[in-house]
Amino acid sequence: MATLKHALPAPPGLAGDPHAFEIARVWAAHGKQVVAMSVDGEMDPAGWGLMLVDLARHAARAYAQVGRCPAPVALDRIIEGLHMELEHPTDPGAGALQ
Repeated sequence: MATLKHALPAPPGLAGDPHAFEIARVWAAHGKQVVAMSVDGEMDPAGWGLMLVDLARHAARAYAQVGRCPAPVALDRIIEGLHMELEHPTDPGAGALQ
């Protein structure tokens, strides 16, 4: 894949870990979410739940760090969004592993 103008850099702390691997990439393109992900057949699907909660907490702290709103308020809004999307999906999802 070509280098994309708005790609995020890899986070610090990966160097020196020969077992590090990318789990997912999520893009906004053409008005939709575009996802690439790696599913390890050995991992319990509950691991995705743990990862999504960690990601939500990181996002909430990021909102606080940029002064948008306190982290607890941001986390509450993220959780509201999760419930809304689970109850009334805006996108049924499509695609296949490659």
